[in-house]
Amino acid sequence: MTAAQAEMEIAEGIRIDRPDVADGAALWRIAGDSGTLDLNSSYSYLLWCRDFADTSAVARDETGEPVGFVTGYVRPERPDTLLVWQVAVDEAHRGRGLAAALLDGLTARVARRQALTTVETTITPGNTASERLFAAYAERHGASIERTVLFEAADFPDGSHEPEVLHRIGPLAV
Repeated sequence: MTAAQAEMEIAEGIRIDRPDVADGAALWRIAGDSGTLDLNSSYSYLLWCRDFADTSAVARDETGEPVGFVTGYVRPERPDTLLVWQVAVDEAHRGRGLAAALLDGLTARVARRQALTTVETTITPGNTASERLFAAYAERHGASIERTVLFEAADFPDGSHEPEVLHRIGPLAV
């Protein structure tokens, strides 16, 4: 990683920067090991690291190995809104505030490039860790949270998914 790629260094030698295609396999593994995320195909993580690197972030340990990530994209019809797709931290690095640092670092980077007033994410009911992460994010950024059901369980064709609740966080002070 070059100095230009580095975004921020946080405690214990962890750096946060943009992902690249070489990180796709590690992101896929971290997502699978999370136990809570819907695991997408390994191909999708490779594409995400290629096509959405500007709106995603990866945390690297002192060796440069990914230990956490947040993926997102700017909504085409709402260019002031960042939709956060997935956030995951490797088990050995949990409990250190890394997910919050990833989320803060990513939104600060996106806000430097364009006006950012809102962060959206969907959370499956019962995912307490994500609820806490995004509630704390809203508090740190002086924002409120509006919750609405985005997709009902019946919307999913395989019938094996709970409803997804959209959390709209804003207006942001980033």
